[in-house]
Amino acid sequence: MLKKILYADSGAGNTSEMLKVLMDLPGIKKAELTILHVVTPQITTEAETKKWEEGGQLIANIIKELNLDTTKVTSVLRQGDPKDLVCEVAQQIDADLIVMGSRGLKRLEAILENSVSQYVFQLTDRAMLLVKDDVYVKKIKRVMVALNKSNAAQYTLDLAIDLLKDYPGSELILARVNPDLNPNLLPLSKNEMENNPILAPAATRARRMGISTRCIVTGGKPGEQICTLAEEYNADLLMIGSPERRPSVAKSLPDLDRLLGTSLSDYIRVNANCPVLLARKEFSS
Repeated sequence: MLKKILYADSGAGNTSEMLKVLMDLPGIKKAELTILHVVTPQITTEAETKKWEEGGQLIANIIKELNLDTTKVTSVLRQGDPKDLVCEVAQQIDADLIVMGSRGLKRLEAILENSVSQYVFQLTDRAMLLVKDDVYVKKIKRVMVALNKSNAAQYTLDLAIDLLKDYPGSELILARVNPDLNPNLLPLSKNEMENNPILAPAATRARRMGISTRCIVTGGKPGEQICTLAEEYNADLLMIGSPERRPSVAKSLPDLDRLLGTSLSDYIRVNANCPVLLARKEFSS
């Protein structure tokens, strides 16, 4: 399902380590990879030439260190504003996934500090895998998927199954946070969680593909609980649906919920203690 991946290289953080562990997944190995490095404009020609050379060397180092198949890798060096160019290149190559680093800044702080990842998160209609600078990137063995009844959640499940099938030793953790669940009924029994009407069909699908699966159901505030569960079950990757909610005429404008950090996906993006894949796809109404 992930046929084209855009890796936005900043030359900092631990995002390249994330790319390295991703390349272990059979579903990722088949994909075409585009590595983008953006050169910021310089005052002098000499400084600009140096930045272009450094950018080219950074890309070459990534390809060498990760032992990437050069027949499936495209290098892109561009000059300009990283925020705009990540969205632009993702659109040009029709990327299924954008992988990039994030400082994990909250709400308006991200806007005031000119956060590239926050800007891309607001405006792209592509799935994004965000790697905060302060998270520890581990080999992917446990993937948690937060599920509800939405199309975006089902698409997230499709992605997770595609990533983990034919990948031995992995586990898919299906999490359902029901804010209406009576706290007096918690904790639910294993049988109750396995037979949850949302999780049971998902677990059956995954197990048919040979993926070890467990179901977790709890109540409370979804954002807080999903982050807590990811930490409690030591998830190496957290996946959630992040649907595009704006009408087509407004898609070039920021989503105020995301801008102000009030959406579920924005909360998890900032607070989760592991890399977060925000699955996003347009669905017909």
